[in-house]
Amino acid sequence: MRGSLFAALREAVGAAQVLTDGDLSAYELDWRRRWRGRALAVVRPASTAEVAAVVRACAAAGVAIVPQGGNTGLVGGGVPDASGTQVLLSLQRMNRVRAIDTANLTLTAEAGCVLQAVQAAAAEQGLLFPLSLAAEGSCTIGGNLSTNAGGTQVLRFGNARELCLGLEVVSADGEVWDGLSGLRKDNTGYDLRDLFIGSEGTLGIITAATLKLFPQPAARTTALAACATLADGVALLDLARARLGAALTGFEVMGRFALDLVARHFPALPRPLPGAPWTVLLEQSDTESEAAARARFEALLGAALEAGCITDAAVAESLAQSHAMWQLREAIPLAQAEEGPNVKHDIALPVSSIPAFVAATDAALQARFPGVRLVDFGHLGDGNLHYNVQAPEGVDAKRFLADEEHAVNKVVYDAVLAHQGSISAEHGIGALKRDELAARKAPVALKLMRAIKQALDPQGRMNPGRVL
Repeated sequence: MRGSLFAALREAVGAAQVLTDGDLSAYELDWRRRWRGRALAVVRPASTAEVAAVVRACAAAGVAIVPQGGNTGLVGGGVPDASGTQVLLSLQRMNRVRAIDTANLTLTAEAGCVLQAVQAAAAEQGLLFPLSLAAEGSCTIGGNLSTNAGGTQVLRFGNARELCLGLEVVSADGEVWDGLSGLRKDNTGYDLRDLFIGSEGTLGIITAATLKLFPQPAARTTALAACATLADGVALLDLARARLGAALTGFEVMGRFALDLVARHFPALPRPLPGAPWTVLLEQSDTESEAAARARFEALLGAALEAGCITDAAVAESLAQSHAMWQLREAIPLAQAEEGPNVKHDIALPVSSIPAFVAATDAALQARFPGVRLVDFGHLGDGNLHYNVQAPEGVDAKRFLADEEHAVNKVVYDAVLAHQGSISAEHGIGALKRDELAARKAPVALKLMRAIKQALDPQGRMNPGRVL
């Protein structure tokens, strides 16, 4: 069976693109270095027709497929398991921007196109593709859509789901659905696009997408603001929404320890403000002039100082200073990695509930695990926190993760659900949260999800062991 499968795969994509020997760790080891699998083969198709041929060959052989984009995922959803029986299907060679329609404000790109390349292609036409996240130099559009990625501008533009108008998908039996519509209105039955977005490759393989574009802003203003409490950060958000409206495109929060880790591991990064319990990074993008945008921003910060919801602020004077402020935010996950393994939580909560959730959960964790260090940061504007737990100082980080992850998760996820939140906001479920989902999702919802999985992938070959 294996010999006939390899022959079919080589016929589909060429012998050079079927990898079975040598160092395959770039495909078999996840970004966090927590999951190391073993692939039966790594297959690298260059077209949708080749993807379909690979899927048909695997279906005929009864072999499971794990699709992979840039391999930047954080929940173990894009690497094979350790059985050596799964085909890893890499979409990195499918990296073309197929079309840009400036009148329709759309761009069609293949699934392996790196997010930064899509942003650049839009910018060349004087347009904006607003999806932005720390891994944008290596993550791919297919992966962004398969996990419904969020990033730093969800507050204004929405998640990846809201930025996608149409998809091209290879089904579990190797058929191609061409749904690459650039329509903003299409009420012809069930919305298959939304079914595949966020499904993490468990229902089919996204091979291309038609994406929304926007006019480039004429002005962009960035600032850091210091807050004494997280409730003050929420009050600042209310004020910013009222004064800036849709021009408010970014509103990030960073706890003191999160920025202390950045200072420890990346001391060359400038910190415009002295340490504060909470630091907010806010950005507006405006159609008016730089001068008008800056005046409106400074008026907002002045009102916030007068209202007492911030204690200090710094406004970027140049594009370089703006980039430096964003570097502080984007360096937090990298600083955590330097500090050692940690228990990550990508959670969503009503914005109004976040201060109470953090106060109660911080206290519960400190009581259960004295000295534990809490790395709180994330997208306060849309209610998405990255609430991560680092081992106490002097405690072996790997051992803490191995021994206490389950107990830490119980404390955090119990609190998330008590505050009407979600255990996954933008990273997906993958393998990491599969069992938590089974235990915490409503039984009716799980029943419906399993029915969809059974209908679209009855043999269970598409990324098995993930999500469900």
